[in-house]
Formats: sequence, C-alpha cells, structure tokens
Amino acid sequence: MRSLLYTTGSPFARGIRVVLDEIGLDYERREETTTPSAASRAEWTPALQVPTLRDGDLTLWESGVIAEYLLAAYPQRVGSDPALAPSMWRAASEWQDRLLFASIQTLGAAATTISQMQWSGVRHRDNSHLTRCAERIAHLIGWLEGRIDRDGEGFFGKVVSVQDIFLTCHLRFIANRPLDLDTQPGEHPKTRALVSRMEDRASFRNNPVLWWEPGITGYEADGTPIRAI
Repeated sequence: MRSLLYTTGSPFARGIRVVLDEIGLDYERREETTTPSAASRAEWTPALQVPTLRDGDLTLWESGVIAEYLLAAYPQRVGSDPALAPSMWRAASEWQDRLLFASIQTLGAAATTISQMQWSGVRHRDNSHLTRCAERIAHLIGWLEGRIDRDGEGFFGKVVSVQDIFLTCHLRFIANRPLDLDTQPGEHPKTRALVSRMEDRASFRNNPVLWWEPGITGYEADGTPIRAI
C-alpha cells in the first residue's frame, strides 16, 4: 500500500505529487486541510513535516529524499515528451546538480516561511529575518536563471528534471499567494519559459496549485483561487 500525507498548499508536496504522476504510480492521498496536533503528525514522522510517503513498510519524509527514492525504486515512466530524467544527479555533474536542487529547496523554504508568518500577522517587510528571506529568493532566482538551458528547456536540457519540477512548484506558490513578492518574471525569460512549459504538462494539470486559506471559496480550472468578495 502506497500513501502520501500532505497539506493542501505545500509546494514541496505538489512537487512529489507531480513526480508520482510522471512515473505513473497510484497512491492514497492523505490530504490535510487543517493543522493537525503534534501527536497526530508524529504517528507518521518524528520531524512533524509533510510530505511524508509510506510505501509498503518504508516511511520517508523530506521531499528531496522522497523524490530520489521514487526515481531509484520505480524506473518506469508514463509516455511524456520530454521524458522525466532517470536520476536527480548526472554522473558528470553530481555535485553541481545537488547544489542546484538544494538552492531550489532553499528558495521554497524561504517562500513558505514568509507565507506562514504572514498568516500570523507578520509581513516580510516588517521583519528583518523575513526581509532577508525575500532578498534570498530574489538572488536565487537570478542565479538559477543563469543555469537553465537555452530557451527554457530546463536544467538538464531536453529531459525533465526534478529540479525543473520543484522550481516550478515554488514559483507558482509565490505567484498564487498574496505574499507581496516580486519575482520579476520579465527579467528572467528562461525561467518564465520553463515554468510555462512545465505547467502545460499533464502531471502539473493533474496537480494544480490548491490550498486552504481564509477567504478562498473555490478554484479556477488552472488552480487560481477564488476569493470571497
């Protein structure tokens, strides 16, 4: 039995759901729309975090670990073009690829921290740590732009990498939340082209940007939230 525990809005969980879709794996969706107690979450993981994957007797948490496991354990792929890369790391550039993924996840962690604190009433412009998180996001986007292959093909060229997937999930999280973060898409044409290409894939359309948040009453077909007037 395979199941995934996740919260509705997590871009990290969306990345794993997209990877599962790209591979073609069925799983039980254990979606949380409210914040559970620590004791309830600890039944799945001592880290009290999502996404958490259960695959038979194996339980894994931390989205990078889960993604690496899925690519290694399930070499089959659905018929997408371009195809999903067989590994998160290329033999000739393993450490560069690891740094690339870690930097993308740092961007995602900064964005979700800003989002969580905003829910608590603290906006990033009013807090020095959150201001630094916003600055970190801007610098990382510029750095990542220089590492995307020509014309937004992606970080690994003509195949889809986990890095492509998670960067798209994090940037769409930022774009669809009222975080007052300007990612300057006009200044990053390769990133914009990559995100557009990824969002056209069936795996992304099957897993749109959704979350629960006060004031949201539903979603457009592309996942854009509908807010109460």
